[in-house]
Amino acid sequence: MIKLKSVRVVLAASLLSLVLCQANVSAATYKVAANDSLYKISKLFRTTVSTIKKTNNLKSDTIQKGQKLTISAKIYTVKKGDTLNKIAKANKISLANLRKANSKYNDTLKIGQKLILPGIKAAAKTAAAARTTATSAKVEAASSKAVIKYTQKEKDLLARLITAEATGQPYKAMVAIGGVVVNRVQSKEWPDSITAVINDVPGGYYQFTPVKNGYIKKPASDIAIKAAGEALLGADPSKGAMFYFDDSSTNEWLWAKPQTAKFGNMVFAK
Repeated sequence: MIKLKSVRVVLAASLLSLVLCQANVSAATYKVAANDSLYKISKLFRTTVSTIKKTNNLKSDTIQKGQKLTISAKIYTVKKGDTLNKIAKANKISLANLRKANSKYNDTLKIGQKLILPGIKAAAKTAAAARTTATSAKVEAASSKAVIKYTQKEKDLLARLITAEATGQPYKAMVAIGGVVVNRVQSKEWPDSITAVINDVPGGYYQFTPVKNGYIKKPASDIAIKAAGEALLGADPSKGAMFYFDDSSTNEWLWAKPQTAKFGNMVFAK
């Protein structure tokens, strides 16, 4: 449950978007170029159109310039002394294909830089990493439609909070708890990311009990994941609430706040 918090200035929390997977995994993110088609991309990466569509959950063959596609391919990490030509020859791929796969049309390389090796498959044991990358890409796409930006880990964190706080409560209570977190992220009086809001401990006071007692670490339920998704898309049964608490609470300060909604045992207030 939520405890009292004083207003203060909070540093912004940066969100990182995934462009390439770690070295030696079997999935990479390819950015669609002008005049590309799924057929051309499948030939570049020595795969099939149906595989690309299945991996990226595409319902048609239509793709747009700038669209990001998860593709099965090995990732190479640039080492000292490397050139594009050396990398291409060592991996038995054409320089032109190496350039196209990476949209790399100059010869400048940096040590540690990641390059997609088109048509080169990594070991089968890394298939799980490919699925993880595909999931991350879907979450990133969903985040662009949400009322706040979030990462896959942050959606899971929000769903775990909802699980810990509202298991056994009505579904609207679950969505409303997500709404409270979203409302705080959007407010200038609170931290501006899901992670920062949930882990907020101003003056040593935990804002959410599950963070204090460790219940936040328990896996999220399927229904809580669904509720978190609705809240992130703007659903807010709490009607703009910044606080919520159980109706068994004896905290007079919370009870004195203007109430906006009540679902099951959960009370929501501004």
